[in-house]
Amino acid sequence: MLYKHTLLLILFSFSPLVLTENIIVGNFSTNNLSGWEEKEFEGKTTYRLTHFDGRNVLKASSSNAASGLFKKVEIDLNKTPVIHWSWKVKNTLKSLNEREKSGDDFAARIYIVFSDGPFFWQTKTLNYVWANQAQTEDHWPNPYTSNAQMFAVRSDNENTGQWHVESRNVLDDIQKTFGKTVTDIEAIAIMTDTDQTGTSTQAWFGDIWFSDH
Repeated sequence: MLYKHTLLLILFSFSPLVLTENIIVGNFSTNNLSGWEEKEFEGKTTYRLTHFDGRNVLKASSSNAASGLFKKVEIDLNKTPVIHWSWKVKNTLKSLNEREKSGDDFAARIYIVFSDGPFFWQTKTLNYVWANQAQTEDHWPNPYTSNAQMFAVRSDNENTGQWHVESRNVLDDIQKTFGKTVTDIEAIAIMTDTDQTGTSTQAWFGDIWFSDH
């Protein structure tokens, strides 16, 4: 089976879209999914644009399934290192241990995809997740592959059911989790996955963009 954490490892034989300052990656507020593609792993999470809480957002609904949306972009972290997004989840998942394969599901995650060399197997991902038990700011290797690192931006059910606005310095977080400086991003992905735990949840995502601060 193609692990969901190898997302985009085989999807990089392309000419990337080169973007400029103040980069809008997910323009969901204008009902726009241009450039986003779907990758299914185990069952299908449903993604659709919807009007919710007074604005246009992307809604993800998952029940014992794992599929994601990805967008191929080229972002220079020397110029625009900070990613911004907003999200809301209905509930986190009943995972015994999210650091093991059997518990590797999250109500919401955003992948930062970059290359650590010229070959496809050197593609790596930093996963910003709404964690189930891990504490905020915790990070750990993905149980399926050392090419992915998990980073808890939100945690548990305390703050579910409400919108949260996030900003992360990707340049700093890659250095923190992978121990190296990476300046170029090749793709962004979104996922709500429940296939390991066999549970259900919903998540909503606002616009995603990069800036210099």
